[in-house]
Amino acid sequence: MAEWRLTDRRLAVPVAATLAVLGFVFFSLLPPTRAPGWPGPDPVLCLLLALVLRRPDHMPAALIAALVLFEDLMTMRPPGLWAAIVLGGTEILRDRARLSREVGFWAEWVLVAAIICGAFAANRFALALLFVPQPPIAPVAFEAAATVALYPLVVGVLRFGFGLRKPATGEVDARGRRL
Repeated sequence: MAEWRLTDRRLAVPVAATLAVLGFVFFSLLPPTRAPGWPGPDPVLCLLLALVLRRPDHMPAALIAALVLFEDLMTMRPPGLWAAIVLGGTEILRDRARLSREVGFWAEWVLVAAIICGAFAANRFALALLFVPQPPIAPVAFEAAATVALYPLVVGVLRFGFGLRKPATGEVDARGRRL
């Protein structure tokens, strides 16, 4: 039977991601300390996209769906809609994770920007299709742009703060499993 340790990345990455999402949700529920205005970026989306591109086997789809559904429930968004959209985006990136190993960061950023913009557009389209009142397009576009701009910072923190990088082609872990 395999022994699980917290230092094992297969367990540490999902636990750290769960704690980070809980922290982001907690701080988003606190009363605002600045004047109301334009929305900020979505750090949960950035974190999940970066983790799926870095270690797709460490972030199961069920965990991603559960974390974003929890965020939906806590922030009073339509339950499950954003979770389904984010899950779809992460699964698209998971399928392209092997291909993204050979490309540089700029190509990765463009791919992630397309996923982020597509996610915000899909959310807006689904809400419009169901006749749900929506905010004006400008704040939503600003939130998407801010999320795209936050992505390099999240990747930098994961890479230089936690040592989490994309695996090289043919790289294996300590147990000889292909990454």
